[in-house]
Amino acid sequence: MAKKVTKTNAVRLIEQQKIPYELLEYNTEDGKPVDGISVSEKIGYPHEYVYKTLVTTAGANRYYVFVVPVAKELDLKKAAKAIGEKKIEMLAMKDLLSLTGYIRGGCSPIGMKKMFPTYINVSAEKLEFMIVSAGKIGMQLKIAPQDLAEACRAKFADIIS
Repeated sequence: MAKKVTKTNAVRLIEQQKIPYELLEYNTEDGKPVDGISVSEKIGYPHEYVYKTLVTTAGANRYYVFVVPVAKELDLKKAAKAIGEKKIEMLAMKDLLSLTGYIRGGCSPIGMKKMFPTYINVSAEKLEFMIVSAGKIGMQLKIAPQDLAEACRAKFADIIS
């Protein structure tokens, strides 16, 4: 008998919007760190298809979400320019769970406690599909970039160095 898959908020929201997706699971019991490149290797997809979700702040109650390829770095200057802010910085790790409802390694751009302005790097636009966290360590969503943008009301922008 197959084990029942626990649905995350991200999966529920995708299903409510009737957006096609595929759920990918990977083993988390090997004790290896959960960084995007490791996830890419565990699920067997090239790095270009796997994206990480990063949360930034521009000061009091001004938060932004960026979705970038796992092997690339968010360019804070480009990102700030894309959103019309002078300066942004990464959100402190200790604030991630209380702000988004997600932990490091399981942060999805879909289904955060509150909808924040979200930007996906333009490299995703040319892909047939992309893979992002499903909101839990060990679960990833394979989804069309345009569908992801629709699900989290994201815009595409050049935000990596």
